Amino acid sequence: MPEPRTLSACFGELEVLIVGTVLLVEALSGLSLNGLTILSFYKFPELRTPSHLLVLSLALADSGISLNALVAAVSSLCRCWPYGSDGCQAHGFQGFLMALASICSCAAIAWERYHHYCTRSRLAWSSASALVLFVWLSSAFWAALPLLGWGRYDYEPLGTCCTLDYSRGDRNFTSYLFTMAFFNFILPLFITLTSYWLMEQKLKRSGTLQVNTTLPARILLLGWGPYAFLYLYAASTDVTSISPRLQMVPALIAKAVPIINACHYALGIEVVHRGIWQCLSWQRREGLPSTRDQTQ
Repeated sequence: MPEPRTLSACFGELEVLIVGTVLLVEALSGLSLNGLTILSFYKFPELRTPSHLLVLSLALADSGISLNALVAAVSSLCRCWPYGSDGCQAHGFQGFLMALASICSCAAIAWERYHHYCTRSRLAWSSASALVLFVWLSSAFWAALPLLGWGRYDYEPLGTCCTLDYSRGDRNFTSYLFTMAFFNFILPLFITLTSYWLMEQKLKRSGTLQVNTTLPARILLLGWGPYAFLYLYAASTDVTSISPRLQMVPALIAKAVPIINACHYALGIEVVHRGIWQCLSWQRREGLPSTRDQTQ
């Protein structure tokens, strides 16, 4: 049996406790919020629409990120990684898969909203199902490549969670990083920006703009941008010039993305695009159907 990996000597006991506590709060909050979204989709048939299927896909991906954070939190509070190198590979793959699926699901939702508000045509079940299937198969493909030798997974600086190894910065890592980032960060970000910009122009002309169309792209940039910057820095220079404590910050920020996504897409901050829980509240209060198409 592999020996448990001990904590990095760069971190003190208080710092480890803080990281573990933050991860635990993020994990439990993300699992609770996204779990309620999934439960709502399962319990209420009127919410089972093609557009809400994309929100469900995002909730599943974000639940996976929170579960990944829970494992890291428990390891941090236990002061070691007890699952060995194979467990590290599995943890890295699962976390990366869920992260890519979350990013691409946000882009899929942005495209669906452009499709709905700019073309005034409903998304069919076949199209929504194909889109969700593509998001997950594509994410699984890119997440599996480090297991096959293009890129690799390794421990993060604290030693209690695993991610894409950026410490070497060699040609193998660089070639994988730029190719993966184009298809799984730059392209989804472009789709999100373009879709909401076109939606904004359309709604402005009709005088019904009631939503901050820049917020989804900001969430992607603020949530995953620090990781992207860290990876880019590692590909261009020696990443050891950044302190291990600072290297842990992108991981803590990324683990908070499921909470933000749940508040934005499911709680229904957007008035013009009624969220799942907002629909439920409206249904209970007014006794009306809660499908989005009936509320427009």
